[in-house]
Amino acid sequence: MEYFVGLDVSLRSCALCIVDGRGKVCMERELPCEVDEIANFLNAFGAAIVRIGFEAGALSQHLFFGLQNMGFEIVCMEARQVSAALSAMRNKTDKTDAKGIAQILRTGWFSPVHMKSREAHGLRALLSTRKALLKKTMDLANEVRGLLKIFGVRLPRTVKHGSFDGLVRPMIEMDEVLAHAVIPLLDARAVLFQHYLELDRRVKRAASQDEVCMRMMTVPGVGPIAALTFKAAVDDPNRFKRSRTVAAHFGLTPRRYQSGEHDNPGRISKAGDQNVRATLYAAANALLMRTMAGSQIKSWGMRLMRTKGRRRAVVAVARKLAVLLHRMWIDGTEFRQEKVGGH
Repeated sequence: MEYFVGLDVSLRSCALCIVDGRGKVCMERELPCEVDEIANFLNAFGAAIVRIGFEAGALSQHLFFGLQNMGFEIVCMEARQVSAALSAMRNKTDKTDAKGIAQILRTGWFSPVHMKSREAHGLRALLSTRKALLKKTMDLANEVRGLLKIFGVRLPRTVKHGSFDGLVRPMIEMDEVLAHAVIPLLDARAVLFQHYLELDRRVKRAASQDEVCMRMMTVPGVGPIAALTFKAAVDDPNRFKRSRTVAAHFGLTPRRYQSGEHDNPGRISKAGDQNVRATLYAAANALLMRTMAGSQIKSWGMRLMRTKGRRRAVVAVARKLAVLLHRMWIDGTEFRQEKVGGH
């Protein structure tokens, strides 16, 4: 008899359910969310486990590689698909979710999620911490702006991050009340900004030392952030059989609703990694609006902008960039302006 294990994972514990090939529940338990605890329990079960499954989440990588090293076959399932399947259940508890996941695993109605390498997660962590420090720096600058308005001090609309402290500090040091309240904010912001600059240097250094990123950066509009973000998100380019599917994976292709006589393409699906989608959008916008060098992809985007509008054109160019970057990665080629079509 074949047995399938469903795990509903939370931060400190997980609900476990074992079903046989006919769908009968054989055992249910709540265990600490630790690889050793789960592996020991399944080894003590005494029967061959065909597959273990859970939905994608924060602890997916830890559980996936940990249980895989213990000799189990592991499947990480797409969270949205699992959620849609479990929504038919009357009651939502950890126990029923584990049972539902086990049944999904048994029937085979699931899409497996690619588990990224440790290197890819390291790059994502570097990019995320850089972005977080920049956001906190901007938040503190906006807080200072708001406090100064109360005292009638209005700063220019745009002030570069590096010159903000030098502009504001002399203004408030002459006022004892302002200095007492605002200087600690400026000091905290200055420290955060210095750490941000260090992380920004590390990101650029990582991109400059990576052969794949250097090839990607030959595309107009694609800088170190876009190249590293795309590389970390894809991780293994061979997991996509066709480059066109990369754009769909990151939610840059239109949804489609077809029912009877209705067949309506909608807005882009916005599935997948939001950060990658936003980064590709920013790269496409830079290609169209800032780069001076001409290329067929820019000419195509500009023609689309005149007929479809700026936003649609930028999304279309972002979609094309996703396909182009993946193809360059697979082929090991650099960007050639004359080879880029507008289809």
